[in-house]
Amino acid sequence: MERIDKILSNLGHGTRKEVKALLKKGKVEIDGVIASDSAMKVDPDKAVIKVSGEEIKYRKYIYLTMNKPAGVISATVDNHDETVIGLLDDEYQAFKPFPIGRLDKDTVGLLLITNDGELNHKLIAPKNHVDKVYYAEINRPVDEKDVDAFKRGIEIDGGYKCMPAILEVLKADENGSEVMVTIQEGKFHQVKRMFESVDKQVVFLRRISFGPLKLDENLSEGQYRELSEEEVNLLKQI
Repeated sequence: MERIDKILSNLGHGTRKEVKALLKKGKVEIDGVIASDSAMKVDPDKAVIKVSGEEIKYRKYIYLTMNKPAGVISATVDNHDETVIGLLDDEYQAFKPFPIGRLDKDTVGLLLITNDGELNHKLIAPKNHVDKVYYAEINRPVDEKDVDAFKRGIEIDGGYKCMPAILEVLKADENGSEVMVTIQEGKFHQVKRMFESVDKQVVFLRRISFGPLKLDENLSEGQYRELSEEEVNLLKQI
């Protein structure tokens, strides 16, 4: 059981104060009866709740997939830069969501966003070995020596040895390389630091998959959508 003002506020119907005003005006109906007490306890999974005559759908968690654009940071708030949460409509921001893991400011591609803390922990814990696959463009030729080094586990600055990673060379010549990188961690700037350790630089980076989910090619950079029930279940089965 939850307070009706909290339920409505969490679903994006305004602040607690604004919801209280809605209740006072008789705009909220619970199981066919007008509700005016903001402290009234309701079972949101069973009660039929209407606001201004429209039935609302209660849910505790939201699950979104975004094609993150460059120039936006993977955070909930920031004093200087736009955040991925700032790109969401108010109805989603009301759930107080957060990104699962992070992508660097200039990295684009698949980013999962939720308010489900348990799922977040499951997906980012290295012990669960969740693959994250990136397409990268590198400033120099990538060769078999680099592939072997990634397979053994690259040591990045600070002395940390990364878990073994898969490096696949798609194209390499004197102008640079196009590669696919699969890692199971999410250290700060990890893919970039791994290439720096072999004297190369990432000039473009896009995450194309996270666990069983792939980047939705129908989403332009900056766009997002809710995950389907099937996609959510795939993540929860990890």
